[in-house]
Amino acid sequence: MVANYLRRDGYSVQTAADGATARLQVAAFKPDLVVLDLMLPALSGFEVLAEIRREGDLPVILLTARAEEADRVAGLELGADDYVVKPFSPRELVARVRSVLRRATPKPVSGPVEFDGVEVDVGRRVATVNGIPVELTAKEFDVLAFLVGHARQVFSRSDLLERVWGSSAEWQDPATVTVHIRRIRMKIEEDPQNPRWLHTVWGVGYRFGS
Repeated sequence: MVANYLRRDGYSVQTAADGATARLQVAAFKPDLVVLDLMLPALSGFEVLAEIRREGDLPVILLTARAEEADRVAGLELGADDYVVKPFSPRELVARVRSVLRRATPKPVSGPVEFDGVEVDVGRRVATVNGIPVELTAKEFDVLAFLVGHARQVFSRSDLLERVWGSSAEWQDPATVTVHIRRIRMKIEEDPQNPRWLHTVWGVGYRFGS
């Protein structure tokens, strides 16, 4: 049920039925966020969380049927970014996922970064498609560089305003993002109406890559 709600919201989801498998899935798929149940066979959610934290700062939201404060505190002290106590609304969980991803500091994009034939070199401010240079405005380049650097992740227009426009985002109309996406498609896509790279996730936002 949780996976289905997340997929409907535009996320790519891998599932694991026990702690040992979860540990392997995290290593294999390198997700942007983990939704982790504490009540797992093989390895407990606490053990999986501790191992994730030994490896880095991957965002983690805990799911638990335990309402005791001690368990919530233990999870947060181990480095969980948020927690949801069962029973919960799947819509609430999706909102928490969005919030944690928004708060998470993105890994800095350093060029060149390549994904499926599209390459951006942030240092040189150069973008190429299948080796052919593409002329972009400064902000178009920034949007493309951010999306290529976070391929397969979905970002809403407000997310992109916050991440790319930064301190000036509050004065920008969200339609600005739509215009920039359209212009980028015109410059990188062979068929902008049926894009290969820059996809709209209806009702959510935009994603680079399938």
